[in-house]
Amino acid sequence: MTDTLPAWTDALPWNDEDTGGLLVCKQVHVLTPDVRTFVLQPPQPRLFRHDPGQFLTLGVDIDGRSVERCYTISSPPTRPHSLTVTVKRVPDGLVSNWLHDHLRPGGTVLARGPLGDFSFTRHPSPKYLFLSGGSGATPMMAMTRTLYDLAHPADVVFVHSARTPDDILFRRELDLIAATAPTIRVAHVCEQDGPTEHWGGHRGRLTLDMLRQIAPDFRQRKIFTCGPACYMAAVRDLLSAAGFPMDRHHEETFTFEPPQADEPPADPTDTAENPSYTVEFTRSRRTLTCDADTSLLAAASRAGLSLPASCAQGMCGTCKTTLLSGSVDMRHNGGIRPREIAQNKILLCCAKPREDLVVDA
Repeated sequence: MTDTLPAWTDALPWNDEDTGGLLVCKQVHVLTPDVRTFVLQPPQPRLFRHDPGQFLTLGVDIDGRSVERCYTISSPPTRPHSLTVTVKRVPDGLVSNWLHDHLRPGGTVLARGPLGDFSFTRHPSPKYLFLSGGSGATPMMAMTRTLYDLAHPADVVFVHSARTPDDILFRRELDLIAATAPTIRVAHVCEQDGPTEHWGGHRGRLTLDMLRQIAPDFRQRKIFTCGPACYMAAVRDLLSAAGFPMDRHHEETFTFEPPQADEPPADPTDTAENPSYTVEFTRSRRTLTCDADTSLLAAASRAGLSLPASCAQGMCGTCKTTLLSGSVDMRHNGGIRPREIAQNKILLCCAKPREDLVVDA
């Protein structure tokens, strides 16, 4: 048996200038009280191509305004006729709440992608350790499903942390995979009992001792981590304390991290070598200063202004908005199209001012 994986990295064939990336919702699966999986297909039958672990940027119209957010593709590329995204309802989450409340079979969304390099296909290894918390299970599930479908010989340990047993995502499917695939082991960690189930497994939060019990050989594995920022920070600390080589650790997050508190603020008296400019955010009714070496998103975050953003790497397009006045230096990674740039669209995460700006954000 070979451990060489197929290449799925071609651009999605339906995601082009002609089709606009339109997807039709075919089914909605309720996983937990606050998590749903949406089964999506293009209007005309076509096959999806992506790497397991990649994400899409979904666009929906809310109150007459186009809004975009990133969601991991939870289905594997080995099942190419449809595609699923698994979405947790987030308090005050504009798009997640809209999807839960309004997207039903027959409804449509726009999509761009696939995006991202968080995939075991980019980091081959005979052994993997998948660590996830909450909805961070979705890219791990895509990778696990792929390995399972291919009967791949890679040795996988999948450790998922949840609040209660009722919050464990994909629980029945993971139990089936673990029971039928000799190379895949699954362990769940719950902080507390659920309303209907007393939890008898690993309890509390993931610790080094717990990890040693579940995967004694974790130092020999490549590790993939996804979950809330606090979860991933705890995993980094845990692995560092264990002396794990962090070049074998890969993580995914769609949360923009503001600058550290001890990072010095932009100095409005900078010299001409690093000039500062005035940036007016019209919808937020805020005006701030941003130097020529700082992205608009970072400057806004530093000033306490919260703007929609996900990858913060110029890939997803979540922070796309219109530049009403001025010019910027923008080096992106595919999150915006040439025709959008021609229409004065910019990505806040990778746009740096070259003069005073007025931005529709």
